[in-house]
Amino acid sequence: MTRPVLLLPLMLTLSLAACARTPEAAHADPARVGDDAPPAATATDALAGYYWRLQEATDAQGKRIDALLVRPEQPLQFNIANGRIAVLNACNQMAGTIRFDGDEARVERLISTKMACLDAPIMALDGAISLRLQGAARIALRESDPPQLVWTAANGDVLRFVGAPTPETRYGSAGETVYFEVAPQTKPCRPGLAPNTVACLQTRELRYDENGLRIGEPGPWQTGSLRIEGFTHEPGIRTVLRVKRFAIRNAPADAPQVAYILDTAIESEMVQP
Repeated sequence: MTRPVLLLPLMLTLSLAACARTPEAAHADPARVGDDAPPAATATDALAGYYWRLQEATDAQGKRIDALLVRPEQPLQFNIANGRIAVLNACNQMAGTIRFDGDEARVERLISTKMACLDAPIMALDGAISLRLQGAARIALRESDPPQLVWTAANGDVLRFVGAPTPETRYGSAGETVYFEVAPQTKPCRPGLAPNTVACLQTRELRYDENGLRIGEPGPWQTGSLRIEGFTHEPGIRTVLRVKRFAIRNAPADAPQVAYILDTAIESEMVQP
């Protein structure tokens, strides 16, 4: 069954990209958020320009919160831009309003896309992370390389995040938004290769208007080594992705000249063989 995610304001314009918001460009070095907290605007600037990836999660008694750490290869993360927080790498993508007051952050109710995930622990991530992010929390930003953020939820749970530059920061531009449909099955990267060789995504480019309605004809199907950072293909699942495309400056002639970064999955459908 197809579960479309309409391209409305819920377009979790990541900036937190993924998921597709246009993140802000690089900001100044992080300032400390704590007892000597700067004004709210400065706190926002200190957090913007980074994806904050969950590294550790413990409850008020210091016990590891396993429910938040079920995807070590693709940890939960969030970013902040224009007074909004966007959450990635749960089952669905979520976004909401965030406000700062000294060393306190307050997140209003998170709005979520409505896709289902086959893996029950991943499906449960939505509720697990919402429980810790929504409402009031204390934050402490630690100057280091990379920067670290300690988020203490109202219930005493402590989440430790590590900052990674957003694509806009990494590539020095806002990038270009494009849309790809990804077929439910991969194919060998080159015709005629034996089974169990490297498989490639089947993709075709789609176009949408400013109201989120598909326009024009899809581009031709392409089978190639297109890599979309942040996207993990699940066999049997057809997806439509919003992706940010960035030119890679000063890339070697024999290296990729373009980077593709997942912004958000806007449509997902299980396809029977």
